[in-house]
Amino acid sequence: MTTNTDTPHQDRDHHELRTVVLLLAVAVGLLITGAGVYLALVHPPLAGPLGVGAAIVGALAGAAGLVARTARHWT
Repeated sequence: MTTNTDTPHQDRDHHELRTVVLLLAVAVGLLITGAGVYLALVHPPLAGPLGVGAAIVGALAGAAGLVARTARHWT
């Protein structure tokens, strides 16, 4: 009986890649959030439009996640 030793290595590589991509996405999200807070503190009149923009981006991200999850479920 033969065993395929390549499969666990490939799974580990994909897991590491997913982890790195997730960490990069979190870092970019924190940078964007920090920039928004900085702009709101330095330029208070921009706080309202920044809040509205953040709400819209959050809603779009939620909708995209819902569509992706639904598409993955149906395929």
